Amino acid sequence: MVDAQNDIRGVLIQVAGARLLLPNANIAEVLAYSDPEPVENAPDWLLGRMRWRGWRLPLVAFARLTGIAEEAATLGNKVVVLKALGGDSKAPYFALLTQGFPRLVTISRAALSEQERDPHEMLPTGVRARVMLNEDAALLPDLESVESMIGDALAAAA
Repeated sequence: MVDAQNDIRGVLIQVAGARLLLPNANIAEVLAYSDPEPVENAPDWLLGRMRWRGWRLPLVAFARLTGIAEEAATLGNKVVVLKALGGDSKAPYFALLTQGFPRLVTISRAALSEQERDPHEMLPTGVRARVMLNEDAALLPDLESVESMIGDALAAAA
């Protein structure tokens, strides 16, 4: 018998070279891409700041941040606004560049497993784990680490 009470709603988000798996509750909104305001002296993965509901959100190219792939922003991209986990009331959201609309999925214990890997293999920066959700390979991002890197990059660029 399937225990649907323990299932959670999630989203698969396509970025260059990978898919990210996040709880649906992390997603605040999905927007069409528009060029962000540049941030002087920022790393190449911090594409700039975008305006959203009165906030100036840092826009991150996750594939660049992790070193998985080069990720170029085009008008066909989407932007996913994520709720920050760090509890910083000055920066409660940030945005990720995506390759399309997130796909809503149901995550159950039976459908989710960690991918086997060489114990000497390091996970990319900003990645907590490599997983399989049914037939889909995905990365679980380490959002707290990403938020910290964004804060450090913005502080150094200021």
